[in-house]
Amino acid sequence: MKILVTGANGFVGKNLVAELKNKGYNEIFKVTRETDYSRLEAYTKECDFVFHLAGVNRPKDEEEFMEGNFGFTLSLLELLKKHQNQSPVLITSSTQAAMENPYGKSKKAVEDLLFSYSLEMGAKALVYRLPNLFGKWSSPNYNSVVATFCHNIARGKAIQVHNPDTELTLAYIDHVIAEFIRALEGNETVCGEFCMVPVTYRITLGELADKLYSFKNNRESLVMPSLENDVDKALYSTFLSYLEEDDFSYKLKKNVDHRGWLAEFIKSESGGQIFISKTKPGVTRGNHWHHTKVEKFLVIQGEATIRFRKIDSHQILEYKVNGEIPEVVDIPPGYTHSIENTGKEDVITLFWACEVFNPEKPDTYFLEVN
Repeated sequence: MKILVTGANGFVGKNLVAELKNKGYNEIFKVTRETDYSRLEAYTKECDFVFHLAGVNRPKDEEEFMEGNFGFTLSLLELLKKHQNQSPVLITSSTQAAMENPYGKSKKAVEDLLFSYSLEMGAKALVYRLPNLFGKWSSPNYNSVVATFCHNIARGKAIQVHNPDTELTLAYIDHVIAEFIRALEGNETVCGEFCMVPVTYRITLGELADKLYSFKNNRESLVMPSLENDVDKALYSTFLSYLEEDDFSYKLKKNVDHRGWLAEFIKSESGGQIFISKTKPGVTRGNHWHHTKVEKFLVIQGEATIRFRKIDSHQILEYKVNGEIPEVVDIPPGYTHSIENTGKEDVITLFWACEVFNPEKPDTYFLEVN
């Protein structure tokens, strides 16, 4: 199947082309501003499906809205008509097409043009009035508030929130592309005369800013914001895509003593916390117990013995673990426990605790196992 994609270097275009390739579509005719007319004409003769994503969003002159949006669409459809190509045509319009502004009027004109072309040629017309989009590869300071906020917050720059109660309707790029693939396969989501992305999110400007700042602060506090909702996962993924390329990493604080070192990795109010330690040969950690707090130990390097004793018993339980055989050991409450490096190399252990450590209520009571 030969697929023509206009605006192939844009936000939606890049994501669409990447996913088309993932799906095994190899004959993709990519049209950009640099594509000459003769190449476009050849593409319109051969293509089996058209994704018309090109458009003008931020022109210097308002007249460019009509020229760039309506004018180019007219040229594209005339070429398809010239070659009697009845390929389906999918266009990305905007919810602003229902508004009386220059951009909205140009988008409405494109919609009407395509519907007329569809009646004349018998070609399938797929018109998507998209809300605000977000996701990787969207340009900041252009037409996406999410991209602008992510870019600035990731770099410690200020953002402007004139009215935090302003409500936005957002669509995540992965959901948009999934819908476009369905449309390509003849399974588009229809709502009246238009098509639609079935998954959208409602969020206020203030909520959006707060979430993005919490993602930024996570790299210092280690407290992971909740990703329970799909929109939070999508926003977090999007935020990380705007990190500067020399700022992908951040260092953890190492607490060093004679035993080795320990560092906190991730904290979560709902998921507890994860930390990692390196323990020298012959060294024992722990010798404490908890009323309610529970933990999991996973040795990923070296040999160790994890010992337990119920606090009102003399019986000692032992679990010998080895980093070459991943084995998770649960730490129940009411058992004093320890982990001893019984090998010749440093032991590296991942620990998970069901709650973030609170120095005011540590629920940790020292008591020797042996």
